[in-house]
Amino acid sequence: MRPLIHMANRVFVTGVGVVSSLGYGREAFQRALLEGRSGISKVSGFDTSAIGREFAGQVHDFRARDWLTAAEARRAGRCSAFCIAGARMAIKDAGLDLQPSGGERTAVVLGTTMGEVALIEQLDRQWVASGANSVSDMDVSRYGTTLLPIHVARAVGARGMVLTLPAACAAGNYALGFASDLIRRGRADVVITGAAEIIGHVQYSGFARLGAMAPEHCQPFDLERQGLIVGEGAGIFVLESEAHAVRRGATPLAELGAYGIACDAYHITRPHPEGEGTLHALREAIRGSGLSPNDVDFVNAHGTATKANDVVEARTLNEIFGTRRVPVSSIKSMIGHCMGASSALEAASCIETVRTGWLPPTMHFTQRDPECDLEIVANVARQAAHDVVLNNSLAFGGYDAAVIFATPGKIPAEAPMLR
Repeated sequence: MRPLIHMANRVFVTGVGVVSSLGYGREAFQRALLEGRSGISKVSGFDTSAIGREFAGQVHDFRARDWLTAAEARRAGRCSAFCIAGARMAIKDAGLDLQPSGGERTAVVLGTTMGEVALIEQLDRQWVASGANSVSDMDVSRYGTTLLPIHVARAVGARGMVLTLPAACAAGNYALGFASDLIRRGRADVVITGAAEIIGHVQYSGFARLGAMAPEHCQPFDLERQGLIVGEGAGIFVLESEAHAVRRGATPLAELGAYGIACDAYHITRPHPEGEGTLHALREAIRGSGLSPNDVDFVNAHGTATKANDVVEARTLNEIFGTRRVPVSSIKSMIGHCMGASSALEAASCIETVRTGWLPPTMHFTQRDPECDLEIVANVARQAAHDVVLNNSLAFGGYDAAVIFATPGKIPAEAPMLR
């Protein structure tokens, strides 16, 4: 019988799938980021005239039938379709065939904030306009955040555990962390994981009502920043145990190190002023990987471009690294804040940074905020040391999560997470 716990398992990322406003697939996505291209455009999915804002990081050209069968497209909403497309890309990228094992040792763990929000908005409009009887059972059955991993499992033949983690805008990092635990504890050999989000009227108008949305540009850490731009997309990954990857001759893109999670239990929308939860998550990710802050080569910041978040995040990063000037960037300046998918899309970029050594820029950066005294990779991509990359996220409600990605073999064998 297989032992219940194998804490010595290393976790490799062997495949990445990306659905974004900048394109599809990890290489095209990173290429667009390094070129500083913008995925921000005028909203086309719904009327924004009463909101006072009109820009978002929408995925305009997504056609479900390019990635899904006709039956899958009928069952799946837009968010689920993003997940299926990303999973199929990631599996192809990994060169993985789930059929020999029947998928029993393959789990699916996905994060999101609101899942099929556009579908529930559509059903609500239909109900109001035509009455409850106009909404069919089939329409209702397509809604629900719990369906995201189920749709993916059915599409790819994964028969292990399925789970949705609705961990706000840190959902991608939460999913990656939980997925890595399944492998380290011997509960799965392969996990399809990541996060997805679509833009709905409710989130768009909600951020605008909070006064958190910029008119046109997202300018993380800039003195003149005016807030975030809402985005959407999916970042989906194939994680494998070292033994499974070696057995099938896979070439890892990166090693997933430790992760740290915390809740600062302070406020529903504002982070703790001293960054208490974020500090704990960052320290746990670095310590658990058997590393010190001096080993971290680059930080992909949460970087929302809101006044409070950027200041708190800068404060915590300076607390972690002291006087050491670690390069920091926020790709939200190009794709917007993709809510539950944000840290997953950022993880996709982190993995490419580990693989290639190129750091994506923070665009629209014109003037440093004295309260955000960081080594910003401003407006132009940079090549630098890249063995260890940290992906940071902090979300509404105090969800804080940090994940380490590293060149395979860089994580020391005595790391706490490997004991």
